[in-house]
Amino acid sequence: MVSEHYDIALPQGIMRMTVSAASDCGPHRTINEDSFLVLPGLFVVADGMGGHSFGDRASQCVVQSIARSVGHLQTRTPEHIVQAIAEANNAVMALNAPSESVSGTTLSGIALVTVGADPEPRWMAFNVGDSRVYGWNGRQLEQITVDHSAVQELIELGHITALEATSHPDRNIITRALGINSAVNPDFWLLPVGSQHTFVACSDGLTKELDDDLIAGILADRAAVSEGETLANRLVAGAIAAGGSDNVTVVVVEASRIGLAHTADEDTAERDFSHHLEQTRPRK
Repeated sequence: MVSEHYDIALPQGIMRMTVSAASDCGPHRTINEDSFLVLPGLFVVADGMGGHSFGDRASQCVVQSIARSVGHLQTRTPEHIVQAIAEANNAVMALNAPSESVSGTTLSGIALVTVGADPEPRWMAFNVGDSRVYGWNGRQLEQITVDHSAVQELIELGHITALEATSHPDRNIITRALGINSAVNPDFWLLPVGSQHTFVACSDGLTKELDDDLIAGILADRAAVSEGETLANRLVAGAIAAGGSDNVTVVVVEASRIGLAHTADEDTAERDFSHHLEQTRPRK
C-alpha cells in the first residue's frame, strides 16, 4: 500500500495531490501480474496478460521503462507520454525476444501535462487494453478511457449490452496491448485542470468485481476511511471481498488546486467531465 502527498507549482496556484495505491494478488492467483507507478504528476497501472508467459515481468518492465523515460522531468507534454509508452512497448518486445515468449500488458494512467505554448496545465488520461481511468467529481463517476476489448467492440456495434458483457465468453479478450506488436496505439484524452478532481486508475481486477455504482459508493463514503486506510486500499478490499477472481490494482489521485481565483459556476463546469469527453474522442 502506498500513500503519498505532493505539491506541484503551477503558473497559477499549487496543485496539491493526495495519492494512494494498493495491489493484491487475490485469493485465486499465486502471482501478481499487476504493477503500478506513482510519481509526482504521473500515475500508471499495468496489468500483465494472464495466460501468457511472464505477465508479471511485462507489467514491471513497462512501469520501469516509463519511470526512466519521463520520471525525471519537471514538466511533461502529451508527446513525452506517447513516446514513453512507445519505449515501454519496445522494452517488453525486447524482454520477449531472447526466449521468443509472448508476454504483454495493458496500461492505463493519468498525467499532468502542458500543451504547446499554453502555460495552463491539463490532465492527460491514457490507456492501452482494458485497464481504465475513471473521473469522480464528488457526485458522479465517469469512465474516461474506453476499453480495447472484444466485448467493448460488440457493445459499440449494438450487439450486446454493457450488462451482457460482464458474462460474455469473450470478456477477457483484449484487442490492444503492449509487447505484442512493434507499434502500439494508445488512446488519450486531455481534460482541464479545475479546482478539484479525483481520478481512479485500475486494472480489470477491480471492474470485474465492482460495478461503477459500487466504486462510486466507496469514493463517496470518504468519511468511512479509517486511520491507516486509504481509498485505494478500500477499493481493492472491496474487489477481494466480492470474489477477487483476478489480481487487482488501484491508484487514486485526489487533486486540489490552491490559489486559483474562480467562480462557483466555473468550478461546477470544470468538475463535469462529460462535455469534455465528447470533445476528446480517442484517436483511431
